Amino acid sequence: MADEDAREQRLRCEYQGQTARIPWHDLQIHYARGSVISVASRVDLIDVAVQLGMDNTAALQQWMDASVVVPVSESQAQGWYEADAILWAVVAAPWVLVQEHDAD
Repeated sequence: MADEDAREQRLRCEYQGQTARIPWHDLQIHYARGSVISVASRVDLIDVAVQLGMDNTAALQQWMDASVVVPVSESQAQGWYEADAILWAVVAAPWVLVQEHDAD
């Protein structure tokens, strides 16, 4: 259990260090590959990345069932494209997780 806790903490630190704001336009290639996942703002982006990294399918399934972690839809992608949206993003290979954020 200690090894799992240490791994989770290491992943959390890695993902926190890699999270950044990025224009949706820069993510188009990843969207075209079907590898962009939208995370609802009420869910912590880093928590989702960590659970992906830990292969916690139960947590992921719960989020998916609640529709708070879902593949980016075509209409959502189009809206972000037209708005020239800037999103929070983190790579949890092979996925790119994105989340809308409030403007500064």
